[in-house]
Amino acid sequence: MTQAPAIDDAATDCDALVATLAQTLRQQGLKLVTAESCTGGLIAAACTDLAGSSDWFERGLVSYSNEAKSELLGVPAELIAEHGAVSEPVVRAMAEGALRHARAQVAVAVTGVAGPGGGSAAKPVGTVWFGFSVSGRIHSEIQRFDGDRAAVRQSTVAHALRRLQDLLGTAEH
Repeated sequence: MTQAPAIDDAATDCDALVATLAQTLRQQGLKLVTAESCTGGLIAAACTDLAGSSDWFERGLVSYSNEAKSELLGVPAELIAEHGAVSEPVVRAMAEGALRHARAQVAVAVTGVAGPGGGSAAKPVGTVWFGFSVSGRIHSEIQRFDGDRAAVRQSTVAHALRRLQDLLGTAEH
């Protein structure tokens, strides 16, 4: 279980993470697209809070409902029905779909249970699946975050930015 930082600390942390990510994407000549469910556009907002983000941020897609995941990103409804919206196959399809619908080379997708309701024994509140597409490869992982809805969402944003930077730093271009 990952402990969520205090909201003010997390916001400051996100500013630093975005600045570092922006520098890396600019240096590598890459653009980013986001596909967000549980964060409702907070990753895109964090990215576009930085002046000059149009140099490296291409677009953000908020696909909160299952229908939006299918319509905006091309996630098959059958995949959602079989695995649930909060699942590895769905987040991988979200990342792939984001790239298909953008002029970007790097994607991050998130889907999770931010709470306070909606959790289950298999997918408790704080469960978030991440999908990253870097250098033509899809990476996925699951995290569990503690805290209330705001803390889970903020922790999701920070983790997405941190992992993107990690993956870009180790990617071959």
